[in-house]
Amino acid sequence: MTGIYDDPWAYELACSFRDVPAEVEVLLAWCAQHRPGAAPVRTALELAAGPAEHARELARRGLAATALDMHPAMCAYAAREAERAGVAVEVVQDDMTRFALGRRFDLILTMLDSTSHLMTLDAFVAHLRRVAGHLAPDGLYVVEMSHPRDRLGDEPSVSTGWTVERGGVRATVRWGEPADLLDPVTQIADDHVTMTIGGDVTRVIRDVVPYRFWTATEVDAAIRLAGGLGVAARYGDFGAGGAAVGLADPAAWRMITLLRPA
Repeated sequence: MTGIYDDPWAYELACSFRDVPAEVEVLLAWCAQHRPGAAPVRTALELAAGPAEHARELARRGLAATALDMHPAMCAYAAREAERAGVAVEVVQDDMTRFALGRRFDLILTMLDSTSHLMTLDAFVAHLRRVAGHLAPDGLYVVEMSHPRDRLGDEPSVSTGWTVERGGVRATVRWGEPADLLDPVTQIADDHVTMTIGGDVTRVIRDVVPYRFWTATEVDAAIRLAGGLGVAARYGDFGAGGAAVGLADPAAWRMITLLRPA
């Protein structure tokens, strides 16, 4: 049986509720705000990129974009979609804790809570050290994670079920069930995923995805242990300037940490 990460087209469809161009606009605005005096961003690296939608959008805007993912199917799909879109994206198959590309980037990003695949503190620290070794001296690392209230609060910021439609294809997604409880010792939950794709023939994808929950204080501890990076800002949504949303704001639904060389 194949899982959700073995079907990049379905995964991209499941996440199509995201407004990637708008998010990239904010990413670049954050770069302008938190890299004062630096030249405009020219190079970008998306880690755990999956279909590499953000890398594609950055490439559309003229940046030299690289996408890195450990899944062969995702890498092949990302390369095909970039070619189909007529943009240049370098695709690299590698692990986000061990990659060594031999160059530095103005912007590094990890979207969609992909750091939940880092199951231990050692793995998170190794990841941050890899990022520090690839970030330009005036670079910025943006890491998007789920908001802590999704796992610790009585009223989660986001629903575990949603419906999407793209290109005439409609799908319902359930990412996590009430019985998928967080282990209080390991802070890992096995999230049951069910995606039902409509059309002439209904297709159902079922998977179990291990999810590691990280608190803000644990992230701060990992940053200190890794060395080389410091927190520039934290946000609760994709908004810059007057539209910025603080992490503690009731409207916050993500935990987005901006890091730069210490």
